[in-house]
Amino acid sequence: MKNIAELLFEAKILKEIPRSGFNFLGTGKESIAEHSFLVTFIGYVMSQMASDIDPLKLISMCIVHDLPETRTGDMNYVQKKYVTVDEKKAIEDTTRDIPFGSSIAALIDEFNERKSAEAELAHDADQLAFILELKTLSDIGSAAPDKWLPHVLRRLKTDIGKKLAESITSTDWDSWWQKNYVE
Repeated sequence: MKNIAELLFEAKILKEIPRSGFNFLGTGKESIAEHSFLVTFIGYVMSQMASDIDPLKLISMCIVHDLPETRTGDMNYVQKKYVTVDEKKAIEDTTRDIPFGSSIAALIDEFNERKSAEAELAHDADQLAFILELKTLSDIGSAAPDKWLPHVLRRLKTDIGKKLAESITSTDWDSWWQKNYVE
């Protein structure tokens, strides 16, 4: 049980590690845990829209996809050009003494290799979380996200991901509560 408790403490650290790509936007901030929650919720939504997939596998993949960043940090676009991260070693070290560690490692490997429909959806969920952040920042007046949005939209691979992105980009970030607003 001690190894599992240590895993939980390790995962908790994701609340404290900022996503570094926001530095290039000049605005916004988010921890890896905040990002992982949104990716997982998007994965859940996608699991309800998709047929012939394993919903639990998709949601599980979404929640663990950035777990290695507890040990490697969040490498942004520029850093990835100059720094090689040994994510395999980080995954091995994280999961080595966990009874279900091979399950976590397999989910992360499948996500990285995009070997399944669930992995493709999880990748799109990861991008859709960023699209939601970019759209929100754009809607509240920042111009920088407009430069990034076309690049992120091109990363989407699934029909569900593309349809969700189209809806996200054509919806105001605050319309969910504004539609029923009364004084």
